[in-house]
Amino acid sequence: MTTSQALGATATVELSISGMTCAACATRIERQLGKLDGVSASVNLATDRATVRMARPVPVTELITRVEKAGYTASVVESGQPPQADDDERVRHLWRRLAVALLVGVPLADLSITLVLVPSLRFPAWQLVLLALTLPVVTWCSWPIHRKAIVAARHGGSSMDTLVSLGVVAATVWSAYTVLVRGDSASESPDGWALIFRPGGSVYFEVAAGVVIFVLAGRYFEAKAKRAAGDALRALAKLGAKHATVTRAGIETQIPAAELTVGDHIVVRPGEMIATDGVVVSGTSSIDTSAMTGEANPAEVGPGQLVTGATTVLTGRLVVRAVRVGADTQLARLVRLVDRAQTDKARAQRVADRVSSVFVPVVIGLAIATGVAWSLAGAEVERVISAALAVLIIACPCALGLATPTALLAASGRGAQLGIFIKGQHAIETARAIDTVVLDKTGTVTTGRMRVADCWLADGGDRALLLARAGAVEHAAEHLVARAVARYAQAEVGKLPAVDDFRTLPGLGAAGLVHGLPVLVGSPRLVASAGVESPPGLADARAAWERMGYTVVVVTVAGRVAGALAVTDTVKPTAAAAVTRLRAAGLRTILLTGDNKAAATAVGAEIGVDDVIAEVMPADKARVIEELRRDGAVVAMVGDGVNDAPALATADLGMAMAYGTDVAIAAADIILVRDDLRVVPVAVDLARRTLATIRGNLWWAFGYNVAAIPVAAAGLLNPLISSAAMALSSLLVVSNSLRLRDHPMP
Repeated sequence: MTTSQALGATATVELSISGMTCAACATRIERQLGKLDGVSASVNLATDRATVRMARPVPVTELITRVEKAGYTASVVESGQPPQADDDERVRHLWRRLAVALLVGVPLADLSITLVLVPSLRFPAWQLVLLALTLPVVTWCSWPIHRKAIVAARHGGSSMDTLVSLGVVAATVWSAYTVLVRGDSASESPDGWALIFRPGGSVYFEVAAGVVIFVLAGRYFEAKAKRAAGDALRALAKLGAKHATVTRAGIETQIPAAELTVGDHIVVRPGEMIATDGVVVSGTSSIDTSAMTGEANPAEVGPGQLVTGATTVLTGRLVVRAVRVGADTQLARLVRLVDRAQTDKARAQRVADRVSSVFVPVVIGLAIATGVAWSLAGAEVERVISAALAVLIIACPCALGLATPTALLAASGRGAQLGIFIKGQHAIETARAIDTVVLDKTGTVTTGRMRVADCWLADGGDRALLLARAGAVEHAAEHLVARAVARYAQAEVGKLPAVDDFRTLPGLGAAGLVHGLPVLVGSPRLVASAGVESPPGLADARAAWERMGYTVVVVTVAGRVAGALAVTDTVKPTAAAAVTRLRAAGLRTILLTGDNKAAATAVGAEIGVDDVIAEVMPADKARVIEELRRDGAVVAMVGDGVNDAPALATADLGMAMAYGTDVAIAAADIILVRDDLRVVPVAVDLARRTLATIRGNLWWAFGYNVAAIPVAAAGLLNPLISSAAMALSSLLVVSNSLRLRDHPMP
């Protein structure tokens, strides 16, 4: 996207923002962008991104101009660009200034303390030496802080840089005035420890330098932590083959992966990465899917099976037909999904941002009020300056702005490693209240690789003819049961006859004309609804199959039952363990399926769910979810198919398997990439831990300021200790968030 183009209605654009240091910065940008008609924005401090949504066409240049008016710079984020691409440069930039500050500031502090403790070591103009050591720290090292404070002031705003800059400048100017004009003998307290813990003193050179060092150190470690939290996401964004070998006009040619088009036939040899999502045309192989799913065990694939880009062929040569390329691939969609999720904000964080937007001017007012109060109380000028500086420095709202985004960043990165992609804050907040998990059966609890296990013929029936007619109708259908019947028929009788007037009967089966005769293939309910009489023996066969958990498919020809097929599926080996973990977490588990009650009950008993709801039509799955919610349950739905999409959207929390349909994925709140149901309880636990971390961060950030400001105003804190406490509060929030990176594997 070029910066000159205008975006259409309800368009969304991502901007990369430079220059933010606290939540007040993010709030100011949101307000500036929100002044445009029909525009709303969400700015993320941790990722330096702004997600801008427009209800009318707005030139991108106008958005960027608005950001610049707020005192920051912006650029458009191109599709697929990894998040936090400039973190490395920011870390290097901060380290250079921090290194110089340490090289000068540490000797400054050491010299100050030594000369106070041992007056006999003082030499002529020693205060001027302290001033000379201080100046590089409070000028060059802290220049980015002063520059941002000046820019904010020029645009009528303020930020944490305003507080730090004011504190550093005030401490330096007062100390220089004391030494150069008043000529006081600086820091002559007989108690050496008073240099650090004193509520008042003559000069503050070491305080000014210490504030800069602590702020730079805090930002340096925050930047490193943000970079570490985003490593998994950047690695995900960089996955994928850079080149692909395609066959065109019978000739193999290597081209950049970006030039692939839908329909290209890609040749992939052992050790090579599949360049895009596709279908295997020929060849069989084991493929390593660990980069995408975190699953260590290789998957076996063959003709007709779907494969995902960024997976590696281990054995055998494959020819893959591209079905999704570029921004439409699963990898690209998941990267976008996570990137957008990181711009989301918790309700509590939005309150924190609003507080931060007015926090800085309030703190400046409190600092002035503190100084006035101490002056009216008859305190010495040194004590007045010390208390006011302590209030200015300790109250920087960095921790408030970092509370949510750093937790989301760490959780998103860990989730990506585990094969869990959380779409946004809604999923995290909802997971806390979930008490019921509804599991779709086919393709979710079971493998979805169905097979025909048995065949029953009506009296005088012809097995080959039955399979040919049933296979012809089912070959045109998309349901997993239909595919199993069609495969079985093809294997038994070879080429299938043509079908005319085909139509799907949702939740029941399919119908069509084969050999000029009307053929129905579907559940016993379909036959009953058509008014077809059940022949002797069918009821016994059906009862026996259903006791074994088989799905019964009845075939009618010209209004008479010709036979029936028993179709079975395999329960995923991890399903029972997943249900056990969900129940251990206090969650009620329900199996939801359109299958007959006997077959569904057999599967439910095998995996250990609390309840089974069977014989539910696709259109009624959402109704079942709604009824559970009306009864007071907070419901999570796990599914994969088109017919699961309404239920996923209706549930409080929708969880879709990534190998499922696009419709299901779009309707879900959490995407599960691994074909392993154990990630369901892990996803719920990760979301709950993330919310607990966010709340803990916000509690600390608010509590710290509420407790620290009165202590500083009371004159009980040296400004140096205040600056250390301010930096440590931010580091505590970031470190607490990074604990999410250690969330256990399923």
